[in-house]
Amino acid sequence: GKTGAAAMTGLAALRAGAGLVTVASSAAIPAVPELMTESLDAGLDTLAEGKTVIAMGPGLGRTPETDALVTHALTHLTQPLILDADALNVLANPWPPAPRSRPLILTPHPGEMSRLTGRPTAEIQSNRVAAARAFATQHAVTLVLKGQRTVIAFPDGRVSINPTGTPAMGTGGSGDILTGLIAGLLAQFPADPDAAVTAAVYLHGLAGEIGARALGEMCLIATDILEYLPDAMEECASLG
Repeated sequence: GKTGAAAMTGLAALRAGAGLVTVASSAAIPAVPELMTESLDAGLDTLAEGKTVIAMGPGLGRTPETDALVTHALTHLTQPLILDADALNVLANPWPPAPRSRPLILTPHPGEMSRLTGRPTAEIQSNRVAAARAFATQHAVTLVLKGQRTVIAFPDGRVSINPTGTPAMGTGGSGDILTGLIAGLLAQFPADPDAAVTAAVYLHGLAGEIGARALGEMCLIATDILEYLPDAMEECASLG
C-alpha cells in the first residue's frame, strides 16, 4: 500500500536529471511511463548491476526481509547508498554496518533520528546541529536531518544549514521526493557528493517555497515540489 512512495522517489530522480531510473518493488507501482520497474525477487545484486546510485527505504515496509535487504546493501554493494524511511530502522538495530568506501547518506526526520541515536526527539531538536554533527562524524556518514532548517552534516565535521523550505512541505511524500533528488544529482555529480546532497536539499526547499506561493500553504502536495523544480533550478541558474 506504499508503492507510491517508491514511485515518487524514482520520479524525483528523473526530474533531477538522471537519465535512467529503475524502481524495484514487491508490488506493482503506480504507472509512470518514464520509470523502469523490476521485482525485488530478482535479488539485490542483480538489480544493482550497472546502476550508479542506490536509494532504499521509501515504501519498503518494516519486515525481516527489509532488514536483510538493507544489511546486504550496506555490506555488499559498492555504489553510493542513500537510506531513508524504513531502511533507517535497520541501522537502529543495531549500528554500525560494515565500513564502506563509497558515500553513505542518511535522511532521517527527527523521530527517525531519535531511533538511530536512542535519544529523545526533544533532545535532538534542542540542538539539531550538534546531534547531526556528532552522528555524522562518529559513523562516517553524511546525515540530512530533515525539518525546519534542514541540517546537513558531513563525516569531517562540516555542517550546512539549509535556508530554503516552508511548513507547507510537511506533507506525506515530501521526504520521498528529497531522497530521489539526492539520488538524481549524486548520479550526475559523483565526484562531488557533498555538493550534490547540499544542492538537492536546497532545490527541494526552494521548489516547495515557489509551489506554496503559487498554490497556497494548505494545498501543496509532494508531487507539486517536482512541478516547481524547474523554476527553482532556473532561479539558481540566474544567480550564477
